[in-house]
Amino acid sequence: MIKCAGCGVNLQSDFPDKEGYTKDLNNKYCERCFNIIHYNKYLKVPDKDYSQIVKEIDLKGDLILLVTDFLNLYNLDELDLHSPVLLVMTKADILPKSVIKEHLLSKIECKLNVVDKIIVSSKNNFNLDLLYNKILKYKKSNNVYVIGYTNAGKSTLINKMVKNYGFHDGEITTSNLPSTTLDLIYTKVNDNLTLIDTPGLLDKGSMIMKSSKEELKKITPKKEIRPIIYQIKGKQILLIDDFFRLDLEDTNIICYMSNDLNFRRIYKDKPCHLKCYDLKIEANKDLVIKGLGFITFKKESYVKLWLVDNTRYLIRDSIV
Repeated sequence: MIKCAGCGVNLQSDFPDKEGYTKDLNNKYCERCFNIIHYNKYLKVPDKDYSQIVKEIDLKGDLILLVTDFLNLYNLDELDLHSPVLLVMTKADILPKSVIKEHLLSKIECKLNVVDKIIVSSKNNFNLDLLYNKILKYKKSNNVYVIGYTNAGKSTLINKMVKNYGFHDGEITTSNLPSTTLDLIYTKVNDNLTLIDTPGLLDKGSMIMKSSKEELKKITPKKEIRPIIYQIKGKQILLIDDFFRLDLEDTNIICYMSNDLNFRRIYKDKPCHLKCYDLKIEANKDLVIKGLGFITFKKESYVKLWLVDNTRYLIRDSIV
């Protein structure tokens, strides 16, 4: 069977409402990928559990590139991997200038077999030569698997690596929407390296999984994040679009999220339809809203957190 060069599914011309449909089996892309690439038109497919693919990859023992980004540095220990892992933090171009990259890398801790860590930017070609050399240093065979949660920038990174170091003329389909890659995609970069893209792992508690296309545009930063600092005196309420609300009192916080979001402070209570959590957050801890970003608390605080139902949060040591 011929696979779609964009998402990796088998091409077929018999069932227009099924994955992999194309009118002509000589086409490189299925209609879904063609519409994403040329018209930015996205057709959602049912969510699948790709954990079995990860287990099968781990059994091979090859080097794994675990791709994440600044706003989504969590869930790493939820991956049961024993293979060597090169941790790649993408989207360096969105990092606030105040963040020291070496310090940030030192703060990323997990129980995986991490052989090295690196921060890169596919957009700006930052550190890609260094990443390529690290891949050649740590790879066990020519096959290197690329794993990450949805919207981490895996496919964009692979396309850039191919452009810089390879001879492949096709492109993997990229989108900030979930489930763009649907199966394994083997991309031969050159005679020394084949990068294998995998379906984005789905984090059920992430805001990304619940957002519309327009909401994802606001959630996903396109340029450097400008941290927003609040010195809260007395009781105040912080509203961030319709995604979540924080009831605060006498505290100092720093928000690290897309600056396309609408931040509002109000001083009067108002009805709220979101789910409420009462939290105690210690000093120098981050409150992470999955898929959205995080808030650093500079002093111990008691807060009410209001979230869209089924969105998950976590509290961790500050990473900045």
